[in-house]
Amino acid sequence: MIEDRLLIWRCQQGCRAAFQRIYEKYEGDLRTLAANLLDDKAAAEDVVHDVFISLLQVVDRFELRKSLAGYLKTCVANRSRDYIRARKSRAVLIDDAEQVPSDKSSPVQLVMQEELSQRLGVAMSRLPYEQREAVVLYLHGRMKFKAIAQLQNVSIKTAHTRYRAGLEGLKSLLNSELRK
Repeated sequence: MIEDRLLIWRCQQGCRAAFQRIYEKYEGDLRTLAANLLDDKAAAEDVVHDVFISLLQVVDRFELRKSLAGYLKTCVANRSRDYIRARKSRAVLIDDAEQVPSDKSSPVQLVMQEELSQRLGVAMSRLPYEQREAVVLYLHGRMKFKAIAQLQNVSIKTAHTRYRAGLEGLKSLLNSELRK
């Protein structure tokens, strides 16, 4: 957090290297978060790019109140929502291109991992967006329920309920898939 405050201050002084450091520090996690909220890798990259452009445009008057990571994750979630609204499609798959397989994985393990990832992606796309968003923000974004509740403009209990309902929905969908 202190490093982030220093980086923001240096950006405000015109230091391009400081902004580059912020980008390098957070871009990968933000891209993964966006990819898990959207079904389009290019769109996820665009969302993250837009978030950094927006930060660059306001950095001279930006005041970091809490965590920069939390702020950026909230921006990515909001931009992802806007993208989905504009696209008017609710099909969202987990982008398994973001998952790096272990070097020790056998070909059979890789095939099984790919198949599981596809099933999970299909199951995620069938969840209502609010539940999917709560699950992704909690598990991939490592956001607390309080932050998710603020982002979704609901109570903490509702955010937690959406998360639990999302997990139960995934469990049900995946179990029914296995029975086929």
